[in-house]
Amino acid sequence: MADSGLLLLGWLGELVFASWLLSDGAEHLSERWGGRFVGRTLLSIATTLPEIGIVVAAAKDGSYDIAIGSALGSNLFMMTLGLSIMLIIATTRLSKAPQKFIDVKEFKLDKILLVVTAIVGAIMFIDGYDVVDGIIFTGLFVAYLIFAFREMKKEKSSEPLESELHENHVQKKSKKHFVRSMTLFVAGTVGIFVGAEPFVHSLEGMSLDVGVSVVMLAVIISPIAGEMPEKISMILLARKGVRGASIAVANVLGSKILNNTLLLSVAVFAAMSYKGFAAKIPNTALLEDQMILVTVITIIALIPMFKNKLDLKSGILLLALYAVGIGFQFVLSSF
Repeated sequence: MADSGLLLLGWLGELVFASWLLSDGAEHLSERWGGRFVGRTLLSIATTLPEIGIVVAAAKDGSYDIAIGSALGSNLFMMTLGLSIMLIIATTRLSKAPQKFIDVKEFKLDKILLVVTAIVGAIMFIDGYDVVDGIIFTGLFVAYLIFAFREMKKEKSSEPLESELHENHVQKKSKKHFVRSMTLFVAGTVGIFVGAEPFVHSLEGMSLDVGVSVVMLAVIISPIAGEMPEKISMILLARKGVRGASIAVANVLGSKILNNTLLLSVAVFAAMSYKGFAAKIPNTALLEDQMILVTVITIIALIPMFKNKLDLKSGILLLALYAVGIGFQFVLSSF
């Protein structure tokens, strides 16, 4: 047990360091491309890479419940507990520059697309996922990237021309600064990709060693482990102040849209690559219940966002919503 504990701490340390590199690189890249664009795309994809690997491996073995469950569990966890922790940090003295609230009116596109992709994914799952669904999910993902890129270009074009003459602005856009930022970001991405799976296995092994139940492992331990890179990055960003918190919100929304589009399309095409063109991810009673539960909780979690301000009260409410979601998970697992 001592060896498994040391191994767990070792991989956790590796993830913390990799997440620090990732968050620092993302913060500086946001000065070039904007916090929303970096959080929505680069950071979201980087923190979703371990899940993509898990989905591909699960589809290869025909374990479609794990493949789909990975996306569902991630959305439930990060839209409630993950976002809650970020808000609590950003709005209290745990942050280096506490804010009374986080303004999220700039994320109208993300909020709408998250609701749409969650509902569309749930409806399409009624008869299972096949190649047509995979193409639709891919199209939704590409559309999101195009919208994000267009918003980034619009944001850049609206910047005052005088800012181009500002010394600090010029320095931030220097080639040397960009290379450093991108190097940190890539190093953090590689570190997370390398350390995520061993950390998950170490935590699961440690949990079994101390006698944690299978239900507890599946419902609570594994999602926490799988989302650890993204959560650490969010915490580090939330402590940096307004810019960091904005990137963190963009990361949460962007990564969950990725889960509803890219991750599901990867599951479908991975199944096809190993089982043939006619491969289909079947609907099951348990997965259908999980899909409904996560869709409903995602929509409820977004309600405070449509008021355009997230504060400490919102964080506490999301924490309570996580507890409710976990309670329903136990109920569903018992049938």
